[in-house]
Amino acid sequence: MQHATALVSRDPARIESPSAIEQRFSVAFDYPVAFTRDMFAVHDQTLVSAIARQEPQRRHRLWVVVDAGVARAWPDLEDRVARYCAAHHHHLDWGGPLRIVPGGEAAKNEPGLITALQREFFEARLDRHSTIVVIGGGAVLDAVGYAAAVTHRGLRIVRVPTTVLAQNDAGIGVKNGVNRFGTKNALGCFSPPFAVINDLEFISTLSRRERIAGIAEAVKVALIRDHAFFGELEANAAALREGEREAMQSMIRRGAALHLAHIRNGGDPFESGSARPLDFGHWAAHRLEVLSGHSLRHGEAVGIGIAIDCGYSALRTGLPTVDATRVEALLAELGLPLWHEALDLEDARGDRSVLAGIEEFREHLGGPLTVTMLETLGKGIEVHELDRDTVSAVITALGERRRR
Repeated sequence: MQHATALVSRDPARIESPSAIEQRFSVAFDYPVAFTRDMFAVHDQTLVSAIARQEPQRRHRLWVVVDAGVARAWPDLEDRVARYCAAHHHHLDWGGPLRIVPGGEAAKNEPGLITALQREFFEARLDRHSTIVVIGGGAVLDAVGYAAAVTHRGLRIVRVPTTVLAQNDAGIGVKNGVNRFGTKNALGCFSPPFAVINDLEFISTLSRRERIAGIAEAVKVALIRDHAFFGELEANAAALREGEREAMQSMIRRGAALHLAHIRNGGDPFESGSARPLDFGHWAAHRLEVLSGHSLRHGEAVGIGIAIDCGYSALRTGLPTVDATRVEALLAELGLPLWHEALDLEDARGDRSVLAGIEEFREHLGGPLTVTMLETLGKGIEVHELDRDTVSAVITALGERRRR
């Protein structure tokens, strides 16, 4: 819809040049988040349906990028992708090979990777009707998604998250980004995927540590959105810690559904305001990742950040102390760490270095500081100021408990 503010003369037939034109339009975004097992089995229709759903009458050019960790865990992956594409050759045009990229934060920390990928996209003559299928953890999805989003102003991306964290959180949203200047996600963009496919089989080859780390994001979304889901996580904590298939599948689906519901119904999917409810526990987590030299997995840092913010919520925003204790107990039962020595690091003034994450969190969005804390389990509340002495006291108390 376009509105013009114009200077109108006494002659109704004469309208002078407008002093301002207000341009307004809306664009609907839609993408499927599909759940399957063994997506490259030739009989599975999930991938081909996702790619060809808008243009079923033509062949779709593919470029397949794979996390190096996934490639090691699935040595026959290239053969399986080739067989799948051959079986569906009427819709899929891929001649290989797989493009292998570094996994983990290395994908987001290496500036040359983005340029290399973009050069390869051009050399392969990919266009906006081509599809990049990216298979990997959240960091690889973020980096490849960023490279694609700023090539030709947006190449289609089908994300195939292969970690628990990516399947229930990082891989299903609308954000892409890379780390620069010592800051997490300093460069990035909002660019919804063309589709997301969660294949539970990829979870089976994760290390125990990687699998457990991803559960932290499910705890996070339960705490800010769904008390009942938090209770389910408590009831299934032992099964989740051991990676029992049905428990993992239920947790991933429920966490993903809550995450998607917030993006769809939260009113600010591209974070144009100052609030980031889905980043509960993250102001400390992002800083801890950097301070630990990324020895902490993202989910592990989020678990510690959740413990800190629950402690703060108990002191400042009304969360009952018994519930803060329940959260800490659940994180421990799941096998998540609740302490890292980086929490004891100090800056030149003698302040805890992790506290710099508060201002970094504000700067990332601009405007006033807006951090989500808890009023009750399942209900977040926005606060615009964090008392640094109280935060430091919470961290001190957390450390004392973990050292007993």
